[in-house]
Amino acid sequence: QVQLVESGGGLVQAGGSLRLSCAASGSIFSIKAMGWYRQAPGKQRELVAAITSGGSINYAESVKGRFTISRDNTKNTKYLQMNSLKPEDTAVYYCSADIVDIKLVRAVYWGQGTQVTVSS
Repeated sequence: QVQLVESGGGLVQAGGSLRLSCAASGSIFSIKAMGWYRQAPGKQRELVAAITSGGSINYAESVKGRFTISRDNTKNTKYLQMNSLKPEDTAVYYCSADIVDIKLVRAVYWGQGTQVTVSS
């Protein structure tokens, strides 16, 4: 069993900061890539940022220069530092991870989601 547990969401004023964490646990052999997605009401889920095991990083254009994704491989944890938050960043944020388990089965796992609300 593999689990992703997120934390760090909340309510913040525009211009403020939040840091999201996502910890992977369970029968993990290796983690290929980890990403953060978000889904606002009435909108499709979109990629916010992703980082591969080799350290390659991608960001959505809308968050470049404001958000930073990082990972601690020793803890199987990734982070999303969100600065200069805007009301349009309001959404449920989900972490995902491309994981190979100890049976060498590869799959994409999702966290339960954490609400980020930015007030104007």
